[in-house]
Amino acid sequence: MNADELRTRYLRERVLTASPAQRVVMLYDRLTLDLTRAAAASAARPSEHIDHALQIVAELRASLNDAVGQPGENLAAIYGYLLRELIAVRGGDTARLAGVTEIVETLRYAWTKIANELASSAAVAAPLAAGAWVS
Repeated sequence: MNADELRTRYLRERVLTASPAQRVVMLYDRLTLDLTRAAAASAARPSEHIDHALQIVAELRASLNDAVGQPGENLAAIYGYLLRELIAVRGGDTARLAGVTEIVETLRYAWTKIANELASSAAVAAPLAAGAWVS
């Protein structure tokens, strides 16, 4: 196996073993990378990174459970705003990229915190579920 195949295998395994919250964080990680690359690209070339960022935000929006109510509705509104801003950036208004990046970084931080809390709760609950409690 060459290095690219090993990397692909590692990433596939990482995604397959991640919790749903950890997968959301991974999407935010990639979204942040796309925004960073778009900001660093020449004015004529950020579109491929913006196009990928748009796909990620659309995926995040599509993954929302609308039955949840207020939190889902709030995130849907934020994702809608991000989509509009990214379309404006793709259209040449690159000044909006900084605001999009700030929002994405805030959301990524929140999701990372949620994923870590869920992982900690699961780690505490697993021994109890297996009957490893002290009587």
